[in-house]
Amino acid sequence: MTNDNEDLVDREKQIDRKMKVERKDGEPTSVFKGASWAALLIGVSAYLLGLYNAAMELNEQGYYFAILMFGLYSSVSLQKAVRDKEEGIPVTNIYYGISWLALIIAIVLMAVGLYNAESIVLSEKGFYGMAFVLSLFAAITVQKNVRDTQKAREID
Repeated sequence: MTNDNEDLVDREKQIDRKMKVERKDGEPTSVFKGASWAALLIGVSAYLLGLYNAAMELNEQGYYFAILMFGLYSSVSLQKAVRDKEEGIPVTNIYYGISWLALIIAIVLMAVGLYNAESIVLSEKGFYGMAFVLSLFAAITVQKNVRDTQKAREID
């Protein structure tokens, strides 16, 4: 009887191994990819929902929306430039420098905008700042995951 149970357990383990999709060497786990996408969606959604519900003029909302989009683009661009350099793909110094400058400008514009916003209470300023930083970090992580996954699959 014990042998029958052991055989059954062994067969189930073999079936489980066959059903699992093998992750390529260097490819991020699906959990990490999902967490990165979730962080990006949560950060951007929270930021945009906060803007939608904010008691500020449309031009102020446009300013904060443009800064978010500029920050997301510049962070992904910088991540790509850094990664290209690391992998030996030619990146001009001007593009690399502009990518850094664009990200710094986006962060400074956000900080200056929040500092000078008299119509926004301090807790809302913190909310926008944190949602902005979460979105930038998540965009970098998603870009990294996409690139790592693509590279891992090209090796095979």
